[in-house]
Amino acid sequence: MDLSAILPIQDSAANLFEASSTDVDEHCAALGRWRLNYDQISAGAFSGSFTQLSLPRVDVFREITSQQVRQYGQLGADSFGIGLPWRGDGEVNCNGTSVAGKQVIACIDAEVDMCTPKAFELRGVVTGVALIEELAANLGIELPRSVWHQLLAMEMAEAPVARLRTHLAAIQETIATAPERFDDPAARQALEDALLVEIMDMLPTARPADPGRSALARKHTVDRARALMHGSGDRSLSLLEVCKAVGASPRKLGYCFQEVLGTSPMHYWRAMRLNRVRRDLKRGTDASVYDVAVQYGFWHFSQFSLDYKRHFSELPSETLRRSKLAA
Repeated sequence: MDLSAILPIQDSAANLFEASSTDVDEHCAALGRWRLNYDQISAGAFSGSFTQLSLPRVDVFREITSQQVRQYGQLGADSFGIGLPWRGDGEVNCNGTSVAGKQVIACIDAEVDMCTPKAFELRGVVTGVALIEELAANLGIELPRSVWHQLLAMEMAEAPVARLRTHLAAIQETIATAPERFDDPAARQALEDALLVEIMDMLPTARPADPGRSALARKHTVDRARALMHGSGDRSLSLLEVCKAVGASPRKLGYCFQEVLGTSPMHYWRAMRLNRVRRDLKRGTDASVYDVAVQYGFWHFSQFSLDYKRHFSELPSETLRRSKLAA
């Protein structure tokens, strides 16, 4: 497939961006146009890296995170993205559906709600919706409408997925060993065309992975529970209150959370509140650590300090002190 007759040649210097961080919020802030928020779910010191090669029409990315993370927000207005899980200590969950085997993660102009496992690496391509629609119209390809406005685990033909995986591996190897090769306009054009060819070969074969009725029911239960947790404002709900509101026993709710998010509801809710406390402390609040902790439902202060240090590998007082020194 030759795209030169369809798309006018656009040349601009390739831009290579690389960032690494030991803080989940700083890592998230380095994601460029992605309008996402990250919450650290698993306990332990965080480390993350993000690499993006920007070609004239296409961005190629590689993201690595050490801890289990919930990612939510939007990939970017009018953006199309395809991601390939590279490695991880567990399953990736996209909007309640586990990504398994040779499935890919795809979306167009979508809201993102994804939980990634520990030691996770994701590689992929992001471009504009307009470019994909233009190519589809010129090539007579019908785009799968199911990809619009939601992040999905997708089944696609194996051959173009394998070829895209090969391209992404070669790009990262070149970034590591000979990034100056991307200074060649002909090389940039050839690379961009090769990536778009594989994407346009993949899309006609795309179909959403079928999670099954029981999986959908579990996701619905978890969604209702999380909506209550996150919408509780300044008052921290108890697990019992959440169970009553969604009509599920603690055992059933625990099973649903484990299947959908890979963690227990109690651990998830505590992790979300710890992330909120950390963000308040990082803003250099005038309130005491104790006052901030109580605001998010941590009434046992010594236990809170232990939980906080276990989760972020530092005491809450250290977080607050560092933020005030940086101000």
